Amino acid sequence: MSAYDFVIIGAGIIGAAVANELSQKRPGAKILLLDKASQAASQQTGRNSGVIHAGVYYPPGSYKATFCRQGLEETLSLCKQYQLPYEQCGKLLVATEDTELPAMEALFARCEQNALSPQMLTANRIRQMEPNIRAQGGFLVRQTGITDYKAVTNCLLQLAQARASVDIRFNHKVVQLVEQSDSVNVVASSLTGEKVYQGGFVINCAGIFSDNLIRSQGLACDFRMLPFRGEYYRLTEKYNQVASHLIYPIPDPAMPFLGVHLTKMIGGYTTVGPNAILATGKEVYEGIFSSQSQWLDIFGKADIWKLLWRFKKSVVSELRSSLSKTYYAKLVSRYCPGITAADFLPYRAGIRAQAVDQNGNLIHDFKFTSSPLSLHVGNAPSPAATSAIPIAREIVSRIF
Repeated sequence: MSAYDFVIIGAGIIGAAVANELSQKRPGAKILLLDKASQAASQQTGRNSGVIHAGVYYPPGSYKATFCRQGLEETLSLCKQYQLPYEQCGKLLVATEDTELPAMEALFARCEQNALSPQMLTANRIRQMEPNIRAQGGFLVRQTGITDYKAVTNCLLQLAQARASVDIRFNHKVVQLVEQSDSVNVVASSLTGEKVYQGGFVINCAGIFSDNLIRSQGLACDFRMLPFRGEYYRLTEKYNQVASHLIYPIPDPAMPFLGVHLTKMIGGYTTVGPNAILATGKEVYEGIFSSQSQWLDIFGKADIWKLLWRFKKSVVSELRSSLSKTYYAKLVSRYCPGITAADFLPYRAGIRAQAVDQNGNLIHDFKFTSSPLSLHVGNAPSPAATSAIPIAREIVSRIF
């Protein structure tokens, strides 16, 4: 049995940031990082929109707002220092109807509360800045940017390995955690069979599978991690320069997600998305049937039906967007006229790991579960990629 001071589960951006933070705080420690995939950032981290968020939507004083504001600056600093791809292009939030203006003004006020210095814009000013965009009004948040989070994750891992003894093992799926008086046995299945590693302390950064590991350790877990699939399309080449900013609609305050937006990507192309569809399994990226489907696990409890009923209007709209490219295109053409389903090219989907409590309520902020020798990141909702560095600092501070 191999012994380590710390065992981190999950080689997404949170796990990589924790390894980096630990390597700074404990440079002499032996650290093990395990991941079920064959490479880092292969799940949620490597399938997101690449946006470096500024903290537009989050309640002042919440973990989300605090971590995002710090994470914005630290992510940009990391990109600059290590020549990682990024662009601070700014985000333009647009109201396409007069009925959206009150929600726009409320969101503008929240930006001011979060110290973002947003700039209110008239319809004419928006047309001058973005000739292809139509809106009744909007505002600009200049701090927002884009990057490649796979590159950021790999950079954090390289920094950790340069400072400390960090052993990274892929194709290792952790199936059980057994806490003893002075260590935790981490049981993992690998390509060569079952292996057991001993950790002085375990940090669970497994994202969508974090609740499985909490329960495998025998700890109380009053929530579930549910998979919401975000479906994206890449626009045809003629739309590569359709907008110089990220274009976001004003979200409906009654709905849980932000709506389909227009995102310029590192690489010079543009995507639209995502919608938000409840997937039938934690790794079901396409359709409703796959070898990864978990119908009974996902739909066999009352919490999910309470959630779906609470947001039934959104459920219908999101499902419609998944079934009809034409309807999806209409969502985008509200603010970018001319885009049709014929302009959509295939693009990767992502799974958003979302914690839901037993009453079917979405848990919007970060959630931690702990034992004497373990800390579980039970919920790390968007903007977790942006906020990874300060999240890791919070995790390590809780350990010590």
